[in-house]
Amino acid sequence: MAAARPYDGKLGVVTGGSRGIGAAVAVRLAAKGCNLLLVYTSDSSRQPAEALCKEFESKHNVKTSLVQADLSDPTNTTPKIVDAAKSFYQSWGPSGTELKVDILINCAGVSSNQFLNDERLGPIDEKEFYRVYNVNVLAPLLLTQALQQYLPHDRSGRIVNVSSVSSSIGYHGQTVYASSKAALEAMTRTWSRELNARATVNSVNPGPAWGDMYAEAGETFWKINQPYVDAAPLAEYNGEEAVLKEVGEGDRERFDSLVREKMGGRRPGFTKEIAGTIEMLCTEEAGWTTGSVVCANGGMKMGLA
Repeated sequence: MAAARPYDGKLGVVTGGSRGIGAAVAVRLAAKGCNLLLVYTSDSSRQPAEALCKEFESKHNVKTSLVQADLSDPTNTTPKIVDAAKSFYQSWGPSGTELKVDILINCAGVSSNQFLNDERLGPIDEKEFYRVYNVNVLAPLLLTQALQQYLPHDRSGRIVNVSSVSSSIGYHGQTVYASSKAALEAMTRTWSRELNARATVNSVNPGPAWGDMYAEAGETFWKINQPYVDAAPLAEYNGEEAVLKEVGEGDRERFDSLVREKMGGRRPGFTKEIAGTIEMLCTEEAGWTTGSVVCANGGMKMGLA
């Protein structure tokens, strides 16, 4: 039993924890015994976050808590997250002990798709730049800085920043988004040195992940994406039942038709697959890996950066 619950008694903080990749990471951590503080942004995310917490507590017998924090205003909301973590830890942690954060997953992010002097969406302006950089760069910076003093003292802490393959392959229209993720990767390398006595710090760079957002992105985006997924060896799709099983009964037909007819038979990843790589970096066995950008994109980009 102990081997199956390596995170027993540990605390993980997951931003963007109510949906998508963040939720998938939370599922894996909870299944292995991790107590979780899920950070979500919008009112619409509260219900799925609450449902996850209820599931984790009943299914895995872990402690959970939620905090709503608008990461587009990280200067004001970072203290709210820290206070929530302290309060949560005091409710179940050893009596009289200070907050200890064992795992931090910086997953929350916003996208941006605008060309230079974009005639349809308008030129990239200062407002768009700061909208993306506040969430994708400043928020993880301020949260990591605020929580660093609560990391373990034995180098067992784990920080994983969720970047994107966009940071390095030159997607059309992603000047702001891609550069924000490249900044996150640069901070990862710096933090791996500055926090070396307390934690390992790594990034994971997913490619496209299946969900409503990707399914509704439209043919213009899929055509831009096609050359990149064509080069990804794990993206090949030929109607395999094992793949459709991961999609789920309610979405099989949409997935199959879109991937075959509109995406050149090259499928996006599943959040579960990406979360597996992220959670792997949280394990004790990953303790000799730090400062790395680990690819989790089916081979759209290969190697460690």
